[in-house]
Amino acid sequence: MVVKLACGAILGVDAFRVDLEVDFSRQGMPSFVMVGLAEGAVRESRERVMKALQNSGFRLPAGRITVNLAPADRRKEGSAYDLPLALGLLAAAGMLPADALKGWFFAAELSLDGCLKPVPGVLPLAVLAREEAARGVIVAPDNGIEAAIADGLDVFAPRTLGEAAAFLAGRAQLSPVEPAPMAAGEERFFDLAEVKGQERAKRAMEVAAAGAHNLLFIGPPGSGKTMLARRMSGILPPLSLEEALEVTKIYSVARMLDGRGLVTSRPFRAPHHSDSSVSIIGGGVPPHPGEVSLAHRGVLFLDELPEFHRQALEVLRQPLEQGTVFISRSTYAVSYPADFMLLAAMNPCPCGYSTDPRHECTCSAQAVARYRAKLSGPLLDRIDLHVEVPAVSYAEIRAERSGPTSAEVREKVIRAREVQSARYRGTGCRTNADLSGCMLEEHCRLESAEQEFLGRAVDALALSARAYTRILRVSRTIADLEGSAKITLAHLAEAISCRVLDRGQI
Repeated sequence: MVVKLACGAILGVDAFRVDLEVDFSRQGMPSFVMVGLAEGAVRESRERVMKALQNSGFRLPAGRITVNLAPADRRKEGSAYDLPLALGLLAAAGMLPADALKGWFFAAELSLDGCLKPVPGVLPLAVLAREEAARGVIVAPDNGIEAAIADGLDVFAPRTLGEAAAFLAGRAQLSPVEPAPMAAGEERFFDLAEVKGQERAKRAMEVAAAGAHNLLFIGPPGSGKTMLARRMSGILPPLSLEEALEVTKIYSVARMLDGRGLVTSRPFRAPHHSDSSVSIIGGGVPPHPGEVSLAHRGVLFLDELPEFHRQALEVLRQPLEQGTVFISRSTYAVSYPADFMLLAAMNPCPCGYSTDPRHECTCSAQAVARYRAKLSGPLLDRIDLHVEVPAVSYAEIRAERSGPTSAEVREKVIRAREVQSARYRGTGCRTNADLSGCMLEEHCRLESAEQEFLGRAVDALALSARAYTRILRVSRTIADLEGSAKITLAHLAEAISCRVLDRGQI
């Protein structure tokens, strides 16, 4: 007889349905054939499954076994098919009622002793099961809290194959997994007030956070660039439920949830400058999200920006512009969300001290030019704010308090984001950083005096069209922070002053 079970496969950060079909026949020579574009790990599962069945007390009769994974034209990878395969074999052999499997989704790896082990991507599978109005989903205990994030879906997490079979046959009872409560403020952030001095850099962080703008710090070693960057998460608004679900799905696919429920804190990712372009952008075999996707709805911090491989930096251009990364290889093509805020830091020269009056710079003009040439014009154009972070004076170091706290800045950022949310409702834009085309012209309209001022600045600084757009977006954010409906000369001047590389001041 033929038995069909529902399971799923991951493509990017979403799941698509896979029907696992098992045919068991006692006629002919005993054999086990698996078809349907199953990758190596899936084909190997038959050995694990047969041993798990045997060690769980099930004795399958000899026969011809054919397993099909449909649709047959899409690749299936991983060990999530172990549990549905084992249950399908039991049903096909008449050892489990076939009707008991209808309407359920299954995803779990089996150990040789029949215990259920976690697999990546369970949250997207649970979301798929909910969309298809499934009776519920059966997963490993370590995946239970993750699957329960999908509201309105019954999640069961038996410990063993025997327990799962007994539950489906009605011989045992299991309680649904309770979803973990959505924690608020679960992470303690570093406080911006702990940073001495650097008022201009702090203001740039406030503007960047309010409009989701990309930001580059330029300054000598020890000036506080990294310390400032580590405090960016503390001034960003909390994740909405929709954003939290997006982030959690990515971490589910990347196997980085570690038994947690919904991710409620904005990600902060800080890859090392020696990391490859694949680790940053994603890919590999099987494909996995890179740092740009792990930073989705959060911050990607690149310290020592010019030290990164040129290729690793250039691949950032697409996600910075589109908020999505597309990866195409000979065996697959996937896309991952990558809507992050880029926060970068760099020294002004190879030795780091060309802007520090207390130290003598040892770099030649040619060395400085080569150092900065590592950053292409198109990449710098995509960074809205370039801000100098000067060396801190002794008086600033000794000051008892320096500027507002992260909580105070966060309140201002949230108010500015609320203004943008109301302004762009129903347009597809979330923040000022998303503005382009006719929407940019509509919401960043300038009076004649402001147009003339910006025109002179563009000509004098030889700014590109992309830099012009960035200045308008940042000006709109500054106006929102100040509670102004119009962009004024002061807003434009501050936005232009935050592009020190264009102005040739460093």
